[in-house]
Amino acid sequence: MSESNGNGADAGFKSLRLVPRTDTEYKMKDFKSDQEVRWCPGCGDYAILAAFQGFLPELGVPRENIVIVSGIGCSSRFPYYLSTYGMHSIHGRAPAIATGLAASRPDLSVWVITGDGDGLSIGGNHLIHALRRNVNINVLLFNNRIYGLTKGQYSPTSETGKVTKSSPMGSLDTPFNPVSLALGAEAGFVARTVDSDRKHVTSVLRAAAEHEGASFVEIYQNCPIFNDDAFEPLKDPGERDMRLLRMEHGEPLRIGSDRGVVAGDYGELSVADVAEVGEDALLRHDAHRADPGYAFALSRMDYPAFEHVPIGVFRDVDRPTYDGQMADQLAAARTERGGQAELAALLSSGDTWTVD
Repeated sequence: MSESNGNGADAGFKSLRLVPRTDTEYKMKDFKSDQEVRWCPGCGDYAILAAFQGFLPELGVPRENIVIVSGIGCSSRFPYYLSTYGMHSIHGRAPAIATGLAASRPDLSVWVITGDGDGLSIGGNHLIHALRRNVNINVLLFNNRIYGLTKGQYSPTSETGKVTKSSPMGSLDTPFNPVSLALGAEAGFVARTVDSDRKHVTSVLRAAAEHEGASFVEIYQNCPIFNDDAFEPLKDPGERDMRLLRMEHGEPLRIGSDRGVVAGDYGELSVADVAEVGEDALLRHDAHRADPGYAFALSRMDYPAFEHVPIGVFRDVDRPTYDGQMADQLAAARTERGGQAELAALLSSGDTWTVD
């Protein structure tokens, strides 16, 4: 008998997430569908799609065991452009559909593609509950800080004062910070990357796929038509190195060559000159810290106006998965019933009564 790891899987197979591997050597072209890719010229979705198609062969998972579930929005065209199974689902409901799929089919690698409008507005409740339950799904949230498909209304991540078709005098809403939201929902894996940095996108996707349980990845994505250059300070060669905080587990948190992150008296984080505080004062990134407070403090550093923006893995910790625990409960129910778990018997077990 193998010892259970609390995730409904044998301890030695935890990292495999029960998804079968294949000896077939896939290439990027194997994951391209025959559909014409149609987004606006210059859309960041093109870069993300290319990075994702290039990454999928690394999984070593048969194409028939990969499923892409999307909601509604420009990013949600992804299932059409990938030669895998997929579903273009309902606005905001992709995490709910993916939850049912992952819970019933642990042999699948399930990916959710959503946007800041789809995932954080009508789909906000579905997203946070999928993350807190720790379902074995990978959520990629494309954040362009605007509603693109419906032609330029402000979104849940648009900055306060944003002038759009639906906020002609400026938005009054305080925007969501998607990383902070995911951490508040107890997500075990939370990361952020930028659409134009293909190498970094791939490294984050790889880490998300290796994580047991729900993973959440925010991807800053440019919308050239309705919110062009929203992330230009993070892409401009003259500015990005002074703004981007590239997090690597176990390494000092540095911005450029002469600044780094230090901790304050109450857990807040700030940036200081290394020459003034000394190398030893810099924090070393700990993505595996169980307490999410540290990762949450990091997530707050990108305000205001992208002054210091952490990218990489904020948090990567293990906890029991929803689908694994569900499998354990079903196995226990079968054992109690002599190997049988008939639906009618389960429904009529416990306290029941008859109404005349």
